[in-house]
Amino acid sequence: MKLIECPRDAWQGLPEIIPTELKIQYLLNLAASGFKHIDAVSFVSPKHVKQMADSEDVMRGFMAGLPADMAPPEIIGIVVNEQGMQRALATPGVTTLGYPYSISAYFRRANANMSRGESRAVVEALRKATKASGHGLVIYISMAFGNPYEEPWGPEIVEDTLVWLKDIGVRTVSLADTVGNATPEQVGEVYSAVKQAVAGLEIGVHLHSHPAEAAEKVLAAYQAGCRRFDGALTGLGGCPFAGDALVGNIATETIVSALTALGVDAGIRMESLGAAVAMTEEIRAKYAHEAKSQAQ
Repeated sequence: MKLIECPRDAWQGLPEIIPTELKIQYLLNLAASGFKHIDAVSFVSPKHVKQMADSEDVMRGFMAGLPADMAPPEIIGIVVNEQGMQRALATPGVTTLGYPYSISAYFRRANANMSRGESRAVVEALRKATKASGHGLVIYISMAFGNPYEEPWGPEIVEDTLVWLKDIGVRTVSLADTVGNATPEQVGEVYSAVKQAVAGLEIGVHLHSHPAEAAEKVLAAYQAGCRRFDGALTGLGGCPFAGDALVGNIATETIVSALTALGVDAGIRMESLGAAVAMTEEIRAKYAHEAKSQAQ
């Protein structure tokens, strides 16, 4: 089991900028709580994601603040182009680069303004650079569980993408339910359908969900064979960034409790999460209040 905590995804769409020092303390709190894998920062244009403009400063403070006797966790830094890749590779503490690869032409163009060929070229450059530098690489397949844009979609498209990724040497992939439309049944069916075609890859899930279906989606993925899960404490973030009543990230607490009920060791203990959850609630109350008021 591998549990990836995703404060970067939780924070990036909040309407108010979280101070750099608070981000640093939050990440240190996650490490102290036992998280070994953290999707912490992104290296994108501040014009598009102002919240993550201080990623280098956050990582500098985080690495300086780690206790000497604590092994640093895996830190994932998200990039969307080669400029971001160079920034991530130059930032101490970032051990893994992540790239969102969309199988939806509409979504890819709207979010990255790239063609399929251009996006694949970025993936290939990332694979070459991370292999040379010794960094890890995870590719997120956006729209892996469905496409709301009236484009062709099916498990075979996801499978074709996974085969291509495996062929160029990528070894870690996360299937993303980008808009949170998938049912628990679809999550299980798609994961089961594609995993057989790409033995040897670590395939995880990054799911968004209404809270009422979150545990079912986690269990569906686990029962289909998934052993890598992304989550965010209290379910903060995702799309939209408007609170628990709407679709967003699946709460880490939900993942841990659902798997624990099956007798599975999720890699983190619920009793260790108190301080981190409290900090998350403080951030939600202070920095997400505008998004909540707009949703009411």
